[in-house]
Amino acid sequence: MTTRVDLCVIGGGSGGLSVAAGAAQLGASVVLFEGHRMGGDCLNTGCVPSKTLLAAAKAAARDGVAGPGHYARAKATVREVIASIAPHDSVERFEGLGVRVIQHLARFEDAKTVVGGDSRVRARRIVIATGSRPRIPPISGLETVPYWTSETLFSDEHLPTSLIVLGGGPIGLEMAQAHQLFGCQVTVVEPDVLMPRDEPSLVAELREILEASGIRVLVGASVRDVARAADGQTTVRLSDGQTLTASRLLLATGRVPNVETLDLPRAGVAATSRGVTTDSRLRTSQRHIFAIGDVAGREAFTHAASAHASVVVKQALFGLPAKVGRQTVPWVTYTDPELAHAGLTVEQRDAVVPRSGQRVVEIPFSDIDRARCEGRTDGRIRIVTDHRGRLLSVDILGQHAGELILPWVLALDRGLRLSQIASTIVPYPTRSEVTKRVASAFFTPRLFSDRTRAVVRWVQRWIP
Repeated sequence: MTTRVDLCVIGGGSGGLSVAAGAAQLGASVVLFEGHRMGGDCLNTGCVPSKTLLAAAKAAARDGVAGPGHYARAKATVREVIASIAPHDSVERFEGLGVRVIQHLARFEDAKTVVGGDSRVRARRIVIATGSRPRIPPISGLETVPYWTSETLFSDEHLPTSLIVLGGGPIGLEMAQAHQLFGCQVTVVEPDVLMPRDEPSLVAELREILEASGIRVLVGASVRDVARAADGQTTVRLSDGQTLTASRLLLATGRVPNVETLDLPRAGVAATSRGVTTDSRLRTSQRHIFAIGDVAGREAFTHAASAHASVVVKQALFGLPAKVGRQTVPWVTYTDPELAHAGLTVEQRDAVVPRSGQRVVEIPFSDIDRARCEGRTDGRIRIVTDHRGRLLSVDILGQHAGELILPWVLALDRGLRLSQIASTIVPYPTRSEVTKRVASAFFTPRLFSDRTRAVVRWVQRWIP
């Protein structure tokens, strides 16, 4: 028997759930296929468990109680936090909203029909939201050694004495720091560039902080092979001749889109190794089929997937020509200190404005009284503008950088002028003062120039 609906969503992660919930509450008939766990990667193996483990590690280090016992308790806390959030993403909640949830993997039968288990659904609109999974690199000997990925890390309660993290991206650095804080000896191996999408000068500063804490960071050497030693340890040989040994590996070497089980050719949907091919409206090569989130090969963030969901709902339910790319997508690496970014990357910035036409303004947190009060003056804010003061990018390294980035996202989205930010009253003493200070600093050379002084002298001659 075939079920006919307005909308079929494939994948119950953050993006798919947002589409299904929004569409159902707006009156559309909706079917959702999820063949694994509701909530997807973010809830079960990504954002929620990683940030919970980081918070527990920071607390344990602060209280001087780090060690295997507290690591096991932290993993229990991870499960408790996931369980506390899970009802919001549950089958029961979505069925209560009017969504029919089918707990099977889905595949296309044709461009209008999706099948999974014993169910066959024909839909006017289809949304592919199958997310991504950890990339397993083709390293010789990897199959002979125990290793973690983000899908297995959070279920293991045993703290290794030593850990080699392959990959120097956000997840690699976050989990490296978490395990170091619990008392583990950690080495990070990155064959190319550490945190390649972030501001290089702030990445270098973060690296210095991590290395000062005891984390070893190796950049520029790839892994030649791995092997299991006689004592059960894992040996990693690098291309530069170094040999590393640890009791556990963590693979943080990127992600790949989940497309293999979809039978995309049967629907006439084009895809590449990066994911399903989409246009600016998130439409695939079949205009009634959309792809959102990680599987669309765009920004791999939960908040980006939620923004994609809004774009699709506007089109699928209201026929509005909504597009992506008009809003700023910020990101944060939740190390201590945090590293946050909004605006253009270095490459994008240089393509828009030549280096000679860019202006950089920085304020260190050591200039901010609240940071001095708290004894945490590490890091700084860095803004880049064109010669007229048009904001191009903002990067913040410091405590609560992820919270401090929000006004800059609004400024970039709404085209706010630096003068508007500089004239805003900010409570004292707060870290938010850094926002006002850096905006004001843009005008300092002009404000205190010889020309301005001449104007002041002239005005003073005529004012009674």
